[in-house]
Formats: sequence, C-alpha cells, structure tokens
Amino acid sequence: MDVRQGIAKNRFIIVGRVGMDLFPAPGEAVETADQFTADMGGSSANIAAGIVKLGGQAALVTRVSDDAVGRFCVNKLHHYGVDTTHVKPIGGEARNSLALYESRVQGHQSVIYRNGAADFQMTIEDVEAIDYTAYGALVTAGTVFAAEPSRTAAFRAFELARAAGLPIIFDVDYRPYSWPSPQVAADVLSRAGAMSDVIVGNDDEFGFMAGGKDRGLAKARDLAKTAAIVVYKMGEFGAITFAENAEIKTGIYPVSALKPTGAGDSFMAGLLSGIAAGQDIHTAVLRGSACAAIVVAKPGCAPAMPYPADLTKFFAAHPGPTQPK
Repeated sequence: MDVRQGIAKNRFIIVGRVGMDLFPAPGEAVETADQFTADMGGSSANIAAGIVKLGGQAALVTRVSDDAVGRFCVNKLHHYGVDTTHVKPIGGEARNSLALYESRVQGHQSVIYRNGAADFQMTIEDVEAIDYTAYGALVTAGTVFAAEPSRTAAFRAFELARAAGLPIIFDVDYRPYSWPSPQVAADVLSRAGAMSDVIVGNDDEFGFMAGGKDRGLAKARDLAKTAAIVVYKMGEFGAITFAENAEIKTGIYPVSALKPTGAGDSFMAGLLSGIAAGQDIHTAVLRGSACAAIVVAKPGCAPAMPYPADLTKFFAAHPGPTQPK
C-alpha cells in the first residue's frame, strides 16, 4: 500500500460524527447571549468540509437522528459539498450531538451534549455497505471508537479499507466525556493507532495513550515504526512529524485567536490536501498549521475552514511560521 498514492486520489471516505454547533457573537458569553448562529460541527464532518473546500472529495459515514436536528446536519453537509450517501437516519431516542461554544479565548466556555449520541449507533452493516475501492483513503477521528456499536463498526471499516488497499488516517481526537473510562480509551485508541498509516494527535493525546504526557513523544516514535506518517502536535511550540525515516520539526503561524476550537480538524484537512497536491511532508504540515491558524481567528468551525484563495491570501500576508522548538 502506498500512502501517498492513496491520498493523492483526493477522494476520502470519512467515518464519524456530524453535529450542530451554536455560537454567539464574538466576545459574548453563552449565558448572556440572546442570539446564536447555527452551523455544522463534529470532528469528522469538519474534516470533510475542510477537504472539500480545499478542492478534494469527501463522503461521510455516520448515523443522524431522524428529526429536525438530524435533517439540519444533512442539509449542512450538502451545503459544504460532502457526499451523504452513507449518512443514515436512526429513530428512537438517539440524538445528534450539540455543541455550544464561545468566540473568545479569555474565559472561553464550550458545552457539549452527547447523551444518546446518534453517531454511536453506526453499525457493521453500515460500513459493510461501502465500496471502498471508490476512494483513495479512509479518515476517522478517535471519538468514533468511544462506544458500541460504533466502535466495532469502525474497526470493521479499518479492516475493509485495508483489504481494499486504502491507507488509514487517524486523528486521535481524545474527548474524555465520550468514554466509559480512561483505561478503555487508552487501550482502544492505541489499538486504532497500531492499525493506522497516518496518525495525528497532540502531546496530551499521545501522552494519554502512553500513560503520561512525559512519555507521549516516545509513544509517537513507537507508532512511527508501523505508520508512514505520525504528527505530534505541541500547540504554540509547533509539531514534530515522523515520516520517511526523519523527524521533521515545524513551527506555527501565530494569529490573534478568536477561539480555541476547530484547529485540529482544519489542520487535518490542510495536511491531507497538501499531500494530495504532491507537497513534501514539511510543506504539507505547514499548510495544515496555516489552516488551523485561519480557523481559530474566525467564528465557527466548518464555516471558518479556508478555501484555496484564503490560504493564498494568508501566506501572502503572514511573515511566516515560527522557528520550531
């Protein structure tokens, strides 16, 4: 399996959640706001939207609630050009996730509603209905493994994708509130990482999988023995990428952040679009960092994801990335 060749097809099957985001005007607190903007959220859906906005193709695999909120999410996926062929409604008490967050850094509050999440109802039958040969790579975020039947279905999707020759791209995306216990999360996420060809996470996430933040970098190095690309993100200190028998250090593009949310999803979209365009790993990681910087400086997540023209404008105006630590 050639990871670069798969990503170069620029056609991704993405497994994971879509949800509704609600956010007040920049600077306003949730508890005092009387007007909110509604848009699409959810890590996998955001990654899909980011890929499409940068010129790629993306199809989402998930379950949505059979109600107005679920239909809102599907409509937003259509708005962003994401293929919804494998987005299926589910009835009963399952509900789409809801995130309320603020466009401010100081005192930022983010409230997530995930009880009875519809996306956790994704089944083996859902992922077995996909023609994986129609895509170049599979992408998912770690939350898809947090509960059943979604966990088993996601691992089955990994097996089917690999059998079809697709590289597996894994954003660790550890969200403690979704998991039954830290021990289960560490075990399952490590298992998913061991099956992946590209792994992206921050220092806290790799540290969590390793049993301590001080051991996170060693965990990333260990995963790089089997994965083609491992990106170890360190916030303001940049990233270390393990690829092609090298450790590649990159800085960040400092901006006046409006909020802390959406950066990781945008980074993934930028990284993959860069690799798809034939960029070397160093350049593609910096492209991801620029996408992350653009998103944290604007309201919303999916609506803040850049188009190519936005990236061109950003690179022209920005003095360049910081020196890596």
